[in-house]
Amino acid sequence: MNLLFASLAEGVGSWWRYVTVLHFDDVRQHTLEHASLVLQSVIIATVLAVALGVLAHRVKVLRAPLLGIASIFLTIPSLALFTLFIPLVGLGTAPARIALVMYALLPIMRNTVAGLEGVDGAIAESARGVGMSKAAVLTRIELPLAWPVISTGVRVSILLTSGIAAIATLVGGGGLGEFIKKGLSAYPLGYSVEQVWTGTVLVMVLALVFDAIFGIIRHFTTSPGIRKR
Repeated sequence: MNLLFASLAEGVGSWWRYVTVLHFDDVRQHTLEHASLVLQSVIIATVLAVALGVLAHRVKVLRAPLLGIASIFLTIPSLALFTLFIPLVGLGTAPARIALVMYALLPIMRNTVAGLEGVDGAIAESARGVGMSKAAVLTRIELPLAWPVISTGVRVSILLTSGIAAIATLVGGGGLGEFIKKGLSAYPLGYSVEQVWTGTVLVMVLALVFDAIFGIIRHFTTSPGIRKR
């Protein structure tokens, strides 16, 4: 048992030295690349998915096709989806961003529909009764009331894309997957295991940081009356 703990402590120490001393600049660069890719993808996906969710809520006949297509995106193997757009946009972050947007659509779109369905119709009707336009009812009444449900979908998409973005390195998209790729290709040479652990651990840490930050944003963007429900 003591030998096991000693080996574990030595491994953790070696990994910590790799991250904080030997390759700190690389860690910082790839962490920023990964974070940027995830944030850009989720922001684009949120805009698209909320718009499509509103459309699916308004036009009932489109709901099943739109949600069905977004569901199909999640069934496509990650590497295949990342490489699918290389002939169109080339290597780099572009094919990775497109693939991540497609993966992030379903949770947000589905929660947008569910959130809007949960808004009391009498409230929207009352707003129209005092002269508010359809656009004003949507943006000032329905979407704010549905926001707690929509934001849960955004939160799921952030966690989902944080993990999948590790594959972006295979199409030249950079990010923390670089450590995993280099570690696997160099195994069992020196620091190859540390490289794999660096990519894996930092992807998890980044996802948790994103989740915590978005939890705070969600708290302050939800009206106190809705939070108390």
